[in-house]
Formats: sequence, structure tokens, C-alpha cells
Amino acid sequence: MEKEILKSVIADNQIEIPRHQIVSRDFHFEEFGNYVFVGIRRAGKSYLLYQRIQQLLKEGIGWDEILYVNFEDERLEGMDTKDLNLLLETHIEMYGKRPTLFLDEIQNISGWEKFARRLADAKYRVYITGSNAKMLSSEIQTTLGGRYINVNVYPYGFIEYLSANQIVITPNTLYATESRAILLRYFDDFFHFGGFPEGAALNAKRDYLSSVYQKIYLGDIATRHAITNTFALRVLFKKLAESVMQPISFSRLTNIIASTGVKVGKVTVINYLEYAKDAWLLTPVQNIAGKLVEKETTPKYYFTDNGILNLFLLDAETSLLENLVAITLLRKYGRENSVFYYRKNIEVDFYIPEEETAIQVCYNLSDAETLKRETKALIGLGKVLPCKKLLVITRNEESVLTLNGMVINVVPVWKWLLQ
Repeated sequence: MEKEILKSVIADNQIEIPRHQIVSRDFHFEEFGNYVFVGIRRAGKSYLLYQRIQQLLKEGIGWDEILYVNFEDERLEGMDTKDLNLLLETHIEMYGKRPTLFLDEIQNISGWEKFARRLADAKYRVYITGSNAKMLSSEIQTTLGGRYINVNVYPYGFIEYLSANQIVITPNTLYATESRAILLRYFDDFFHFGGFPEGAALNAKRDYLSSVYQKIYLGDIATRHAITNTFALRVLFKKLAESVMQPISFSRLTNIIASTGVKVGKVTVINYLEYAKDAWLLTPVQNIAGKLVEKETTPKYYFTDNGILNLFLLDAETSLLENLVAITLLRKYGRENSVFYYRKNIEVDFYIPEEETAIQVCYNLSDAETLKRETKALIGLGKVLPCKKLLVITRNEESVLTLNGMVINVVPVWKWLLQ
């Protein structure tokens, strides 16, 4: 690799990155931390690099201390591990300073892990992104030896989605007729088509989502793991979408796939589910009341974005509501051992131990029996687990209930997302 090519790549990026219009996302970076961005394909990991670079530039740090490289640049084709150090040499030759490194799509360089570890050991500040097809979040901490902090990147939340569409929330937005109507129209789009950044401003959202799903399903899962039985994989994801609100066991999933005439073993199904989790297509949520085996084998599964879930379903409203609540909680509290459901004599959709909060999700509470069932479960959970806060999240209804001396807040999902 010639240094003149590297100099051209470095200089071009210094012109291009400030031109990007960034929807600022709520990520905080420590001054002395090294980060690797993980998450579902097309969630905006590269744009987080641009956001961080633009922040540093505004703080007065110049390009002489910043080195950004996108390894999908065709000019870098054929680059190998030994050329990575040449990047450092080239930057120092140009500016005479140690840079903070931003390495985008680094998985394209075989052996990049050793370079990344050496940078961290040499006290460089480093930010890394990579494709899920070759660089999975479950492998990163082992690969990088604990030297980097994982940053989970999801598609836009509702506030970010509004910002991407130039909708500004003010204290009067929810009261003024016109602004409230506009907000609810954008929420309806977000609810049905999700928050992938590139899709936020597109009219043909469903076509875009189909393309993203195919890349995840075929590239990040089937191709990466050499799965030839893609029909079984397709049936599995379809059934999980249809069952998004219900616990479902490995045995049940295996039997469902077998009923289509495809022979597949339980171990294979378990592997498929792990692959889907690694690719961030799905996240399991466990029963906090279950025994160890039940927790592991009978979770609920939620899709990382409502838009992808909606591709599978015809009558999707109720499922989309619960899925959106689940992903919002997982985004806030983390994917591992932070968000649970409760099922033992009573059923409660979500329980968050960290905040002692119990949540039921119900499309509407107009039916008296539905209201009684949902609130009774919340009151019952308060007798077996500490519950400081009880919520029922609905599509549009709002009220405050007091039952058995306990306060239950009923809140529409769009308002809850704005809190």
C-alpha cells in the first residue's frame, strides 16, 4: 500500500465528514475510553463515529490529532494487517502528532484484532465499527481482551426519529392541536416502520426494510454460519414474529419447524436463535420467576426494530405495541439480565429490578374485564416483588388508577417514549 494513496484517503475524509448532517444521539464518551460499536445492521454505527469526530472538532481538536479511515473505501482494496501500521506512520508523517483513531468497517482487514489490541496497549484512543456478518458483539470482548468498551447501537428511538424529521418538541407541542397531530402522525410511522436512520425520511419504507432484513437474514446469519437450510430459518423467524408476546420453548419451535416437513433438531434451533441474537435481529427476555432451566429455555423473543417485525404480520398492532415497549426497555437498561417478564400464577409483561418497576402492555382498556385482568396482575406482583412503580402502557389511553392503596399510571406509548 502506497503512502500517497493513504494520504489522499485521509485528506478526503477530512473534507467529507464535516459535511454530514448528524442527528445527535444520546451517547456519552469518556475522554480516555476505547470503544467498539455493536448492534443491528444499518443502525447508524458509522454516523456515531462522525458525531464523535464533529464533537472533537467543535472542542478545538484539529485533524492533526484525528485519523478516520473507512475500510470499505475501494482505494484500500488489498490492504492487509501490516498496512495498518502504515496508516499511523502516514498520519505522523503528515502532522507529527499521535491521533485518536476512528476505524470504520475494520473487519475487512484480516487480523485487525491484534492491531486494535496493540493500539489500546500503546494508550491510543480508538473507536471501532464493524459488520455483524464478520464481527459479532458476543465475540468482541474475547477478541479484544477487555481493552474496549462495547457501545450498543439501536435504530432511532422516537425522540431521535422526530429529530431526524426536523420535529422540535416544546412544552406546548402536546397541547396545540396542529403540533400534536403532526407528532402523532410521525409516531404512527415510527410505530409501524421502526427507526432505521436511513429509512426515517424515505417514502418506500417497506421496501427498504425488506432489503435490510434480507441482508441480516442471509448475510449476518445464513452466510456467516454456512446455513443451507434457509427454509427452516425463515419458518423460525416467522413463528417468532407471530409469538412475540408469548413465551416459547426450544421444543415447541423445533416441533413447529418439523410440522412443515423439514427435519431439524433442537440443538440446531438453539444455534439458529443464538445466531439471530448475535446479529441483533432478536433479543430474548427471561421469566424472573422461572427456575434456571426454564429461564434459559422458555423466553419471550423481541425484534430489535418494529419495522422488521411488521414485515411478518398482517394484524400487527398489539404485537408492535409490546415489541416497541420491550426494545425501549432493553435499549435503556441493557440486553443481559436487566429486563424480565413474570409468569407464576399471574402474568406481567415486564419487570425491571433496577427500578422496581412493573409494566403491563395493553392496546386499550375500554373493556372492564381487560382492565381488571391487567391491574390485578400488577397488584399481585407487588405482593411478591418490590414494586415502586406500576404502569400500564396503552396505544392512546391515559389515566391514574388507585387500587388496593397502590397507584397505577396508565400512559399512551407515544407519551411514554417522550419521557
